[in-house]
Formats: sequence, C-alpha cells, structure tokens
Amino acid sequence: MKRVRALRTKVGLISGATVFAGLGLGVTAAPAQAAAAAYSCPSGSICFYTKDDGGGDRCAWDGDDKDWRNGAIKCSWSADKKVRSVYNNGTSGKAVVYYNDSDYKDRKGCTTKGKKGNLAGTYTLRSHKWVNGC
Repeated sequence: MKRVRALRTKVGLISGATVFAGLGLGVTAAPAQAAAAAYSCPSGSICFYTKDDGGGDRCAWDGDDKDWRNGAIKCSWSADKKVRSVYNNGTSGKAVVYYNDSDYKDRKGCTTKGKKGNLAGTYTLRSHKWVNGC
C-alpha cells in the first residue's frame, strides 16, 4: 500500500507542476514581465534600444541631439552598442531622422510619429533630429 501511495504522490506533484507551468506561474513569470517593458518610452520622446522589439538598454530624447556622446543628454551605450530598435512616441506629429555620425551626417533612417520597430541594419547611431516628414 505504501508503494502505491508514494507513486500517486509523485504523479500528483508532477501533474500539479505541469498545471502551474501551463498557467504561466513559477519560472515563466519573469519573461512576461520583461515583455511588458518592451518599447517603454516617455510620451513626447524618441527612444532607441540595444535589442530588438524595444528591449535592452534605452536612450530617450524629447528634442534634437547633434551628438549623443557629448550633447546635453548623453547616451552612455552609444559608442559600444548597436541600435537595434526605435520608437517615435512623439506628440507633435513630427518624424525623427537618425544619423550614423554627429552633426546630422550619414542619414540611416526615419521613423514617423507613433511607429516602432526593429532596424534592418546594425547601426552605431550618433545623432537625430525631429523633422516634418520622412
């Protein structure tokens, strides 16, 4: 009788763990929290991210910046990491053009208001400015 009870207990524990895993409890809870933070960007700002889908490190601005490394707002990771995704959470209706070099040189792309996504290339961006359209 003890052997049957022990077997039932093991099966019950395995079944219970499977149910909890299926509900997203336990180990799978952390990725759900990370997904909720994707594309986090203050209203009125342009945000650039080091990972796809708005993940990783973020730098955000609500105005132009001709040099991410030496401007009023410094993007600490811009010299070492590539920009993988972008989100224009601006409120003015303007687009944002971004450049590989400081002083708005070597244009790489443009993102209109409300748009977000992964960049096709791997860019070490250095400057950006708000414009009337792409």
